[in-house]
Amino acid sequence: MRNEDSTVQATFNGIARRYDLMNRLMTLGSHKRWCRELAQCATSGGGDNFLDLATGTGVIARAVREQSPESAIIGADFSAAMLAMARSIEGNAGIDWQFADAHELPFDDGAFDAVTHGYLLRNVSDLDQVLAEQFRVLKPGGVVAAIETSPPSGLLGPLVRLGMRVVVPTLGTLIGRDRGAYKYLVESTLGFMGPEALRRRFERAGFTDVHVKAKLLGTNMIWTARKPG
Repeated sequence: MRNEDSTVQATFNGIARRYDLMNRLMTLGSHKRWCRELAQCATSGGGDNFLDLATGTGVIARAVREQSPESAIIGADFSAAMLAMARSIEGNAGIDWQFADAHELPFDDGAFDAVTHGYLLRNVSDLDQVLAEQFRVLKPGGVVAAIETSPPSGLLGPLVRLGMRVVVPTLGTLIGRDRGAYKYLVESTLGFMGPEALRRRFERAGFTDVHVKAKLLGTNMIWTARKPG
């Protein structure tokens, strides 16, 4: 594991206990609704094998379970603390929680009908490798559906950036109990690529039908893309 990946791993291990609460606050209560929307995108084409990467506490994996109760679902993360939290929450029937690094997935080619993830891509050290791995483990015609942050743009962009730099670390201090971790999350968002650049990376990995839907003043995006069948 690269040094930068180890640092990210330690960050998420440290914030696992209050991760869901902070997500609710930072998305103004929208996070679970977005996860349900994401799960609908992932399951709309049918199928019975799903992989949720960077599963965290398992919110997306459980949303997929609600949409497709008979399916086999793997929730994978490289944070042991996050996986421990996921296992402790009710509603896990049929979900297999596994330790996995998104850069090198321990799954067969063409194993899954859909791959989902939330806030993964801005935290990886090799974006192209991570997307290539998702492409590899998808069946032909399979989809990737993801929530990802995006740096604010437009007329309100500077104001939103300032607000993020002030509000999120403050919440991280008062509620998340780790100002440094949430300062990192803000900087990783503001330093991440914009939607058009990320679209090109999906396409470079081989995906087609790449679509994006903006949420919360463009600070969050729901992405869908397809592996050609």
